[in-house]
Amino acid sequence: MKRVVFVVFDGFQSLDLTGPFEVFSFTGRYECVVVAPEAGEVRSRSGLPFVVRHGVADLDPAEPVDTLVAVGGAGVDAAARDEALVGWVRDAARGARRVASVCSGVLLLGAAGLLDGRRVTTHWERAEQVRRTHPEAVVDCDPIHIRDGRVWTSAGVTAGMDLALAMVEDDLGREVAHVVARELVMFLRRPGSQSQFSVPLWTARPESDPIRTAVDAINADPGDRHGVRELARRAGLSPRHLQRRFTAEMGVPPGGYVERVRVEAARRALAETAEPVEAMARRLGFGTGETLRRAFHRTVGVAPSDYRERFRSTGRDVR
Repeated sequence: MKRVVFVVFDGFQSLDLTGPFEVFSFTGRYECVVVAPEAGEVRSRSGLPFVVRHGVADLDPAEPVDTLVAVGGAGVDAAARDEALVGWVRDAARGARRVASVCSGVLLLGAAGLLDGRRVTTHWERAEQVRRTHPEAVVDCDPIHIRDGRVWTSAGVTAGMDLALAMVEDDLGREVAHVVARELVMFLRRPGSQSQFSVPLWTARPESDPIRTAVDAINADPGDRHGVRELARRAGLSPRHLQRRFTAEMGVPPGGYVERVRVEAARRALAETAEPVEAMARRLGFGTGETLRRAFHRTVGVAPSDYRERFRSTGRDVR
């Protein structure tokens, strides 16, 4: 049985622990252990208390560890300054087959000297901090998780479950990972290359009414005609003025935003329906299946067929 050790601290994000913990535990193939600076009650960022049985003083870092996982949370900055905790992580990592972080837990790995030359990801809000404090790492905050050698890192909160599922697939195969995702009622097992920025969820709300009108029209019907002239007419602006204000308020030109919204609609359709890609492309305004495929791969990082494939499950019990 593979041993997975989670490192927590006061102020950790509870889902960074419980999400991946459940994924590993559900398979019945892993022993999950939690360690904190000291044994006893540890409070999460939300105030939810956890009783941790092992502190760094009583859990030998030389004991066999298959996977070492550093969770994130608001308390990670203080944790990264805890010499005893950082030292334990450094020592435990030497014998671990792989080392991982969820969200801002990457800062704990960095404090332990485990990021040298590694390409890593984290929650997008922590990206600049990681770049500033750990210039030895290459930070890429678009993917939801990244594997660089034996170091695995993920974006925020729920992305930790995707990271754990990817590890389960790497260890036990795709079929087991699919069953776990299905039984835990996860919407999908997302590929690591998928962007952590979902449109329109992660885009800023427009500041002005004209641009808000244009954005609402795109979101309401992605397949409609949304050229600059059409959007400008809806917003009551000249095309040139619309282009400039839209880009300033949304951080992306109108055409780029339209493509991202259409790709997001295609993502949902691929997950929820058996609609052929060619028909989907016409309905969503791409015109041709090839145009959809190029846009989807450019935005999501995988082909539509591969994305849809990730929803198939045999339903076999792996517990």
